[in-house]
Amino acid sequence: MKHSLQILEEALESIVSLRRDGAKVHSISNTVTQGFTANVLLACGASPSMTINPDEVEIFTTKADALHINLGTLDAARIEAILRSVVVATKKKRPVILDPVMAHISVLRCNFAKAVIADHTLTVKANVEEALALALENGPQKCAVITGPVDRIITSGGEILISNGDPMMAKLIGTGCALGALMAALAARSNSAEVACLAALAWFSIAGEIAAQKSAGPGSFHSAFLDALHDLRTDQIRERLNLEYTRAGGSK
Repeated sequence: MKHSLQILEEALESIVSLRRDGAKVHSISNTVTQGFTANVLLACGASPSMTINPDEVEIFTTKADALHINLGTLDAARIEAILRSVVVATKKKRPVILDPVMAHISVLRCNFAKAVIADHTLTVKANVEEALALALENGPQKCAVITGPVDRIITSGGEILISNGDPMMAKLIGTGCALGALMAALAARSNSAEVACLAALAWFSIAGEIAAQKSAGPGSFHSAFLDALHDLRTDQIRERLNLEYTRAGGSK
């Protein structure tokens, strides 16, 4: 893994690149959070598409720069759409982000997520319980993100820890879903999965801190958060980011 300062600068450059050049993300997201996820992508400079029609997903994935898969409302149509789209993304060498929502509760989605992870090169973003169910720390994926009070980016080269964000972010439905979609957008403008994940986590969590300072509750936080994502400068991220970097073997 690269030095922490180098990877941070690459992450900030990927944010600049996304805002300048955009990225098309095909997001197979859950029905509860589609609107918020789309608005987050637009606020950050990306363009979303969200069809789950099995007869359309292949062409939409072909046209996209990255694929975002979210298992939040997993049904037969989404299962078929995911299987079709991930094959296309793999063939086209597009980055894929998988969010295995509630994989620790449902045997169906846990087994489905494991099968997708085993068959394709992708990045997995999960919370602690989901990560345990999928054994992410020992899994075949090259990059895994485990979110929590301290967010962890895990690769074969070591770990990156990020200690930013605000509790208000948990009061707004869809923040985790939208974070995965932003990771996908940034992966299209980054040279590695860990750079994209660092950029997304830093951008998202610091925007959450700023929005919380300006809001009175979840309703006003929603608007303030989208504004903060849109307006946040890279120098603000560099100044506010709490980053810890550990190489494989324990050295910093």
